[in-house]
Amino acid sequence: MKYISTRNASCRVSGSEAILMGISPEGGLFVPETFPQITLDEIKAMGDMSYAERSALVMSRYLDEFSEQELLEIANRAYARFDDEDACPLTKIEEDLYILELWHGPTYAFKDVALTVLPQLISACRAKRGEKDKTLVLVATSGDTGKAALEGFKDVEGTEIMVFYPDEGVAHMQKLQMITTGGDNTYVAGIKGNFDDAQTAVKKIFTDQSVRDALKEGGYVMSSANSINWGRLLPQIAYYFSAYADLLSSNEITVGDKVNFAVPTGNFGDILAGYYAMRMGLPVNKLVCASNINNVLTDFFTTGEYDATREFHKTISPSMDILISSNLERLLFEYTGRDDKALCALMDSLKKTGKYQVDPTDLKRKLPFFEGGFADEDETMETIYNTFDEYGYVVDPHTAVAVAVYNDYYLTSGDTSPAIVLSTANPYKFAQDVYEAVGENYVEDPFKAVKKLHFLTGMDVPEGIRDLETMEPRFTDVLSGEEIKQKVLAKVKG
Repeated sequence: MKYISTRNASCRVSGSEAILMGISPEGGLFVPETFPQITLDEIKAMGDMSYAERSALVMSRYLDEFSEQELLEIANRAYARFDDEDACPLTKIEEDLYILELWHGPTYAFKDVALTVLPQLISACRAKRGEKDKTLVLVATSGDTGKAALEGFKDVEGTEIMVFYPDEGVAHMQKLQMITTGGDNTYVAGIKGNFDDAQTAVKKIFTDQSVRDALKEGGYVMSSANSINWGRLLPQIAYYFSAYADLLSSNEITVGDKVNFAVPTGNFGDILAGYYAMRMGLPVNKLVCASNINNVLTDFFTTGEYDATREFHKTISPSMDILISSNLERLLFEYTGRDDKALCALMDSLKKTGKYQVDPTDLKRKLPFFEGGFADEDETMETIYNTFDEYGYVVDPHTAVAVAVYNDYYLTSGDTSPAIVLSTANPYKFAQDVYEAVGENYVEDPFKAVKKLHFLTGMDVPEGIRDLETMEPRFTDVLSGEEIKQKVLAKVKG
């Protein structure tokens, strides 16, 4: 299996090269040349597999440089760190409505599903290719990716990791998780601005030849832990297959029945993994793209216009507070018929004007399985309350956005297909907002909110959340975009 760049289709690399590079030199994202198929019989057989076995099977179809056994060993090590025997359990909350819990990993967010695997993939790729240089992993985060990446890469031999987050744009628990992180190879800094500013600064470094040269001289190569890295996106495809296999094995559906997935997303990686699963043969009816009031993706799927020149809102679902959704580029590449020149024209327009336009009729014709919707802050809070009140089930604000958007879609469409909502974070990461939503007052102290939420709901408090209260911050830097580049250069110079 080879991979090509969305912005230069003649750039053709192996899977290990795509993972180690993270991003193509001209700024494009790597995509597989073809979509391998998984048959319905193979999906049914997943019912008797562990989650690690399911993940290894999916990854093996894309990484032919590795045996399925090698990938299984990686997956077993990764998912042994999860708090549930099933790394991604599926919970039924009512007839034909299910919650896919993706937050049972070490940092209690869905990013763990991939970021416990990616460091091992990078190490394995380096070994396969005989790479001697160290890998410098750069990460821009809107919240959960940062801690998950830090936890995954912490003290991994031959790697250094630097994480940049919007100083005033992440939840209190998310920030504490990052700035108290351990590891001799880690660095964390806030940035002045929002997530888009952090992401733009990091992507600019990746395409700066002077930085690449300086890193090479210092014995480093850059890679990314964001979902722009194929090795980060790939493990996410597996949980779509896993959820479907669980429905089959519990006799909730029959083989071949199509299901809907409702996905809260900002950078578009999580739902893109579902699109790739569908292209591989998973019976998908609709992929419902759920946004908060930073609803640039909703407008795109509705009107064909992607316009990032709008007011930016800080919300109670901060991991979705994004106006430039990097992974949408991969979907646009498919929409254009894999025309790299047409894709570059769209990306150039976004860079120069902050927007681009495609024909909405053509978009709906080519991508009919996507639906877009958004939930405002009041709807999100109301959904947290209603979900707990009706089902006794507690959701975080991001998951609540997806539930709210799916409810709207269900009521307006009449679509009765079984639906799986992707739950992306443990509610205790956002205890203040969740506690307020389920019928009590807002609590200023986040750790008091954790205790009160536990008393009210009885839901177990993760040890890693509870211990944050007594941990001392290690990282206090707040940088501008230009200072990020200087900090990167200083890091490799020692």
